[in-house]
Amino acid sequence: MRVLVTRPAHSATRTAQRLRDRGHEPLLLPLRRPQHDRAAAAGALEATSGAIAVTSAEAVRVMSALGEKLRPHLVRPLFTVGEMTAQEARRLGFHSVAASSGNGRDLADLVAAGAEEELLYLAGMPRAETFEGRLRELGIRFSVVECYRMQPVAPNPAEIEALFSDCRPDAVLFYSRQTAEDFFHVAELRSALSKHSYIRLLCLSEAVAQAVPAALKKNVAIAPMPDEQSLLSLL
Repeated sequence: MRVLVTRPAHSATRTAQRLRDRGHEPLLLPLRRPQHDRAAAAGALEATSGAIAVTSAEAVRVMSALGEKLRPHLVRPLFTVGEMTAQEARRLGFHSVAASSGNGRDLADLVAAGAEEELLYLAGMPRAETFEGRLRELGIRFSVVECYRMQPVAPNPAEIEALFSDCRPDAVLFYSRQTAEDFFHVAELRSALSKHSYIRLLCLSEAVAQAVPAALKKNVAIAPMPDEQSLLSLL
């Protein structure tokens, strides 16, 4: 099966290998590119103590670039969304990592269960407000520092035409609502899906699926759990 991956290049490369391992042919079309702010992350870590929370592996990658500046903070509790991000944090050297199995709301509940008195959220832009909103509901004190920004990448019309030629994809993977919105804002991509109505649209969550136009909802399948393993199980 030919599978179109819309993730940023760094993440898409690993997803592509997982697809090959399952016998699929990956096609890459990154629609966002991360811009890291290492200084913001370093300053936030130095200015705080206590637990750290991240809702994306991108924040872990920002911390990985800090080198020796990160070492004193590896003993701090770290909370993540998803086991894959947790694994990256453990490989980086964090001693105590807890992962929620759901979305940002579930992560906030996990933080509350840990009875953390102070929390630093290393965040990106754009982002959903789910995590921060739930933290406020729970009365948890936290600070937010934006350490990366996902910049849009405009796909080349010729590249789109090549992707949807004779060897067009059988499925498209959407990992975030923002990426799905980016995808459907491109007229050539909307047109290609309308012409080839059999192409399946596989979404990480219900929130991601909400970005799919009504005319294409019949092609949508949603992962049973919001993680990559569940998403790839739909193929």
